[in-house]
Amino acid sequence: MSPSPRDLPWRAFYPETVPDDWFRTLSSQPHPLTVEEYALLPDDLLIEVVDGYVVHRPANGRRHQTVARRLADLLEKHAREAMARGYGCLTVANAADVRLRDVPLHVRRPDVVLFRCLDDDHVLRPDDVVLAVEIVEAGTETTDTCGKPSEYGRAGILYYWIVRLDRTGASAVERYHLDQATMTYKHIGTLMRDAGGAPEIGMPIPMIIDWPELQD
Repeated sequence: MSPSPRDLPWRAFYPETVPDDWFRTLSSQPHPLTVEEYALLPDDLLIEVVDGYVVHRPANGRRHQTVARRLADLLEKHAREAMARGYGCLTVANAADVRLRDVPLHVRRPDVVLFRCLDDDHVLRPDDVVLAVEIVEAGTETTDTCGKPSEYGRAGILYYWIVRLDRTGASAVERYHLDQATMTYKHIGTLMRDAGGAPEIGMPIPMIIDWPELQD
């Protein structure tokens, strides 16, 4: 005799209020979101939009949030130094909407974005983005290492970083640069915390990766 849903081991991790047939109650989105409909959604939803359809993002853990904030601070410090040496105006944000396409609507929220200064009402688009960064966790491995690099590359974002975490914070930064002939990313190096030192890089802006600043 087959076990009932109530007898399955995973039930131990769910409250009694979760129905056994929860998977049967999931409803599909009635139609692709438009730009106008997306603008009406609350800002605090943990979602992205792929080809008009909502994709729910997993809630980031505390270490993920800490590293994202500290990486944004580090990028902002070096962006200001770059601007003082003649670079154009640059700014940094965490989880900002980047509209890759209007129709069908395609919106991603990189964990950290370095972009050219814009007016507050200006939609952030790939041409404005200098660097997009995703911090990989267990639930985002495939999307961050396969899906998003393809999407960001085709949209024309010049630089993409994948940040790896361990129990203490950022352990590695994989760096990619867009090959504009193929609109795909080429790996240009991986920085490893365990290699020691504070590596200096020149692109997309000159900066030093200060590993202690990226720890939990």
